[in-house]
Amino acid sequence: MNVDAETIIVRALLAAGDGFVSGTALARSLGMSRVAVWQHMEKLREQGFAFEAVRARGYRLTARPTGLNAILLRAQLAPAVRDFPVEVLDEIDSTNDEASRRLAAGAAAPFAVFARCQTKGRGRFGRAWHSEANGNLYVSFAFRPLLPPARMQTFTLWMGANLCELLANFCRAAPAVKWPNDLLFAGRKAGGILTEARMDADQIRDLVLGLGLNLQRPAGGWPEALATRATALAEHTQAPLDTNRFAAALVGRVQDAYDRFLAGTYLKTFADLWNRHDLLRGREITVIQGNERTRGTAAGIDDEGSLIVRTDAGASRRFRAGEVTLEKT
Repeated sequence: MNVDAETIIVRALLAAGDGFVSGTALARSLGMSRVAVWQHMEKLREQGFAFEAVRARGYRLTARPTGLNAILLRAQLAPAVRDFPVEVLDEIDSTNDEASRRLAAGAAAPFAVFARCQTKGRGRFGRAWHSEANGNLYVSFAFRPLLPPARMQTFTLWMGANLCELLANFCRAAPAVKWPNDLLFAGRKAGGILTEARMDADQIRDLVLGLGLNLQRPAGGWPEALATRATALAEHTQAPLDTNRFAAALVGRVQDAYDRFLAGTYLKTFADLWNRHDLLRGREITVIQGNERTRGTAAGIDDEGSLIVRTDAGASRRFRAGEVTLEKT
């Protein structure tokens, strides 16, 4: 992927901090004239960037967009993922659907699709996901793993535990993952993961990892139905959340976790990582599968990612899928 000029300019200005970056140096690094650099700076101003320009010293960044911005996101990607294709859309039906459409059309993978708003966001079992344009994060990562389905059984769990590790770097409260795909703080849901795959013969050809994450509490408060069940990342951070810095860190973490999963090296740390963030282990739960309800104590997961439950009758059962509720204590 060719990095655009605006991204290179913003990256240089961010690296300079409160210092100035010479217009001549920018022109030289970009292989263009000073006038062309100025034209790119004007385009950046239209997106919400602001600069101080001082003769013989250059430019200094004085303001940046506070909302999700593709250039600011790309400029903050770690060196290892600077070529990772990232797009930010104003509105889309579903980032998972958009990523799937692009894969089906032959787009090169991996890539990520972010959206400021989803009109048909969804979670597990086709449930609607509240996806307003209120500063939250909606993103889907697309891959082509070409692995047998059996290899993918723990993928969502591995990614969920890694996302908890990332969240812990930004928050004062400890995040937890509720099997199989919910992210929580202090028992309140902050986000969810939706993994979808397409088979080709005997292997997974297309894989989409979707994430919906509450970054900010709604201006008018949570809807009544969510008031006691939802939370947002900004409610648990030490400092105001930088959306683009967080999104850039997310891209790096997801790509690294995917690479380790693909190579099989994740197995060395998976159990410890899962146990560190497992919300359910040792707690009284009920697993719902259709009309069947099984009550017992969560006892972790097995090597295939199934939830282990020691039932009230003393038996040990494993669940590959199901809805889990915590019993009140």
